[in-house]
Formats: sequence, structure tokens, C-alpha cells
Amino acid sequence: MHEQRRSTKSRPYHMRRRAELVDQTRLRITEAAVRLHTTVGPAHTSIAAIAEQAGVTRLTVYRHFADLDAVFVACMAHWSTRNPRPDAAAWTVIPDLRGRARRAFGDLYGWYRDHADELYPINRDAAAMPLSAQQARDAGNRRLADALLAGHAGEDSTHDGDGRLLRAVARHLVDFWTWRSLVMQQGLDDDEAVEVAVTLLTAIAGDVPRLDDIGGQDADPVTPGRTAWDREERTPSR
Repeated sequence: MHEQRRSTKSRPYHMRRRAELVDQTRLRITEAAVRLHTTVGPAHTSIAAIAEQAGVTRLTVYRHFADLDAVFVACMAHWSTRNPRPDAAAWTVIPDLRGRARRAFGDLYGWYRDHADELYPINRDAAAMPLSAQQARDAGNRRLADALLAGHAGEDSTHDGDGRLLRAVARHLVDFWTWRSLVMQQGLDDDEAVEVAVTLLTAIAGDVPRLDDIGGQDADPVTPGRTAWDREERTPSR
């Protein structure tokens, strides 16, 4: 009778311990997938490679994840939790588009810089991701662009009546590949890349600063961004 009571009491402990081991194994597999996705890339990550990296068998991987798509979803969630994107909601409290854009691109491009080595293989192999992951990535970029433009898109009927161009440019500018092109390929530093992005976005929005507002000389009194020299150059000689 005594042995039976001891066995009954120990059963919950063994069940908890078993659950802990299952969770630890799943986490080890997930972290192995993260290491592979952020080094060799998703296109070159197989179940066998994940199993080897995690120190388990392929069968163990399949016990926890039905397929590579399920592994990728867990991998992306794990990495994103540890490396959250900048808080786009904080941008929306800045009413001025130029000021908001400078804050947003400063935050975002700094985040890209901090995680560039890991983000590159993931973005390079985007086509190898599960469709759901590709859609989630695109939706994330749209949310960033929407926060950037909240209260501004489509307001200027002279330049961009329905906001289509402004939204397209915003989505382009928040993309990882845009930052990488400006900084890694064209050699700009992060501050220069931010200034390029701010200038392009606000130009499309119709918020181009006059030269005299930023200390320039001979600003065109009619057309923002043009000098008197530009006007003379374009005036046909008689």
C-alpha cells in the first residue's frame, strides 16, 4: 500500500519532467534552425542539417515539427521575439512627416545595421520561405509604411491624389534591401541613408523644403527646390 501511494505521488513529477524535456528539445531544435537560417539561409537548411545542428535525430525533429514550414514558423517567431523591430507606434505621435520620417528611418536603418548579418541570408532566400512567412514579411513592411504615413497619404491632391505613389515609395524605403543597397552597395553611412530616404519620401509627399528655408541662396520664389540659376538655364534665349 505504501509503495502504491509513493508511486501515485511521483507520477505528476515525472509528467512535469517529461514535459520539460519535450520543451527543451523543441527549443534546441528551434535554436538550431535559427542558427542555420541566419548563416547559410533557409534555402540551404534541411531537416537533416537541423537535426545535426541540434544533436538529435531526424525522427526527433519530425516528432516536434511536421515539416520545414512548421520549423520556419517557429524559427521566425523565436528570432523576432529576441530581436524585435522598432516600435512603429512611437512614430505616429510625431505629426510632421519630415520629423516622423527622420525618426522612423533612423530607428529602422539602425536596426537593419545591428542585425544585417542575420537578416541578409533570410531575405536573400525569401523565395524559399513558406508562403505564410513571405506574406507575414510583406505585411510587416506594410505596417511600417502605414505607421510612417498615418495621417499623410493622399492628403495632397496636387502631387499624389490617392496616395498611391507615396505608399509605394514608403514601402520601398522601409525594405531591408533598400537600406542594404544604399549602405552596403553605394557606400553611404546610416545618417546619409536616412537623409536620402527622408528627402525622397517628403518630395513625393509634396513637402520639399525651399532652399532659403535651409540656408540656401537665390531660392526660386515660386518653385521649391529650384534656384534662380535653374530658372535662367531653362529660359530660352531670344
